[in-house]
Amino acid sequence: MAVFEISFFSDALGRIAPMTAIVPIERPHHYGGSGKPASEPFRAVYLLHGYSGCNTDWIRGSRIEQLAMAHNIAVFMPSGENGFYLDDPIRGAYYSKLICEDIIDFTRAVFPLSVRREDTTIGGFSMGGYGALRNGLYRSDVFGNIIAFSSAILTDELANMRADEPNPIAPYSYYVHTFGPLDKFPGSDKDPKALAKALLTEGKPVPNIYIACGTEDFGIAQNRAYHNYLEEIGLDHVYMESAGEHNWAFWDEYIEKALCWLDEMK
Repeated sequence: MAVFEISFFSDALGRIAPMTAIVPIERPHHYGGSGKPASEPFRAVYLLHGYSGCNTDWIRGSRIEQLAMAHNIAVFMPSGENGFYLDDPIRGAYYSKLICEDIIDFTRAVFPLSVRREDTTIGGFSMGGYGALRNGLYRSDVFGNIIAFSSAILTDELANMRADEPNPIAPYSYYVHTFGPLDKFPGSDKDPKALAKALLTEGKPVPNIYIACGTEDFGIAQNRAYHNYLEEIGLDHVYMESAGEHNWAFWDEYIEKALCWLDEMK
């Protein structure tokens, strides 16, 4: 098993980008491995951090290193800064392209990964949960599975946001810069609701989706509403909620459950 701190040049950002990687090349005997280098390509999971976080959040906050070994998966954790994993043409920082193209191409060139979409998963929490849903649905040709925890699904909030109302996270100008005209967000290709419906309408491949949120999480209403919406349009998915807040105790518990879910679909 190896942990890498990687710096690579990203065309999408026009600069060097950081990424943390966990690759169980040699799985120890006590994890059911032979102790020898892996002979088959790994399934890959790309995990996104939340607002104000970075590429080391998952490895510092959860047991993802141990879980990667136990489930025999390669895990890649990029830095999306505070960009919600969306392309930002104003700054020339294309975070969606970073996640869906640059990192996919780089990791597959460097590590022994499966190129099948069924073996390629995008996941995240909070802002990263939104990023996983949005980019997983937007590029369902790349990602066969989506894992989303405590996701910041802001469709209704953005549509109703006003410049003169205070916001505890960021100023109004930040949301306009990140998402574009807020009244145009619902129904756009940044709206996870619209993207989910479009896949069904257009007959495109639909990723397997696993959503979870704590009942004490401040985003529980958003996640329940999205779950209800997916049920209304007939998009199959797994939705889980249990006691928990917007914190690592919940995300660490559910990343293990989500990886077990992935194993069941092999």
